[in-house]
Amino acid sequence: MDLATEVFVAHRNLLFTVAYEMLGSAADAEDVLQDTWLRWAGVDLGTVRDQRAYLVRIATRQALKRLRTLGRRRESYVGPWLPEPLLTAPDVAEDVELADSVSMAMLLVLETLAPTERAVFVLREVFDLDYDEIAEAVGKSQAAVRQIAHRARAHVAARRPRDVVSPNATRAALQAFQQAVETGDLQRLLDILAPDVVLLTDGGGLKQAASAPVVGAGKVAHVLSRITPAASLQPAHVNGHPALVVRLDGDIDTVITVRIDEGLITGLYAVRNPEKLSRMERETTMSR
Repeated sequence: MDLATEVFVAHRNLLFTVAYEMLGSAADAEDVLQDTWLRWAGVDLGTVRDQRAYLVRIATRQALKRLRTLGRRRESYVGPWLPEPLLTAPDVAEDVELADSVSMAMLLVLETLAPTERAVFVLREVFDLDYDEIAEAVGKSQAAVRQIAHRARAHVAARRPRDVVSPNATRAALQAFQQAVETGDLQRLLDILAPDVVLLTDGGGLKQAASAPVVGAGKVAHVLSRITPAASLQPAHVNGHPALVVRLDGDIDTVITVRIDEGLITGLYAVRNPEKLSRMERETTMSR
């Protein structure tokens, strides 16, 4: 490999992670990587002081362009939009901060930020870039970036899960959830669901799904009770956290992830859109 290719390959997992956290879509993150490579291949490496920062800056700018386009596209999306789930390698779960930042719950919180706020938050809080590097990436002054970071941090803190939940606790909740669904034990299901639990189902207009959030333990339990007995529920690691994969006739039908607060499931995220399930057949490596 030539030097430009070697450097790009060395940072590829990092760049993918940056783009994915900004976009919530692996397919769009891959497009950002392609655009980043095309621009990187034309750079005179002799003028580059920090190769990592330079690549992150290119990827961030390309992701910001795409994020603004996606915002318009999602306005016409059929039903709730959920991030694309990724079957992640075990080392993602070992990095607690990385796993937290790519969890479904956190990605949904990041969706509530404006594009520049999201970029600044991700680059500062997740990848620990200096303010001057972030300023170059988003085209703002350092003073403006500091204000944006403060505003975004407060916004996220008010909406993110209150406690860091261990993988074992999440696994235990999912196991109880799985057993309740498989046995049709409604009371057991109600016991693990918070009274104000929210279920979001993303079918993208291609698979049957609720057109709006389902709120309340009783209503959510009723929806879940309709999961066909022919389905098999299998544990998996999705976005760095324990999750369940629902298969029908061997094919992936739904990916279910959860948000847990104070020992109860407060959020259920079910991705059914087949266009978002292609990355569930192989592990995705992510990096900070």
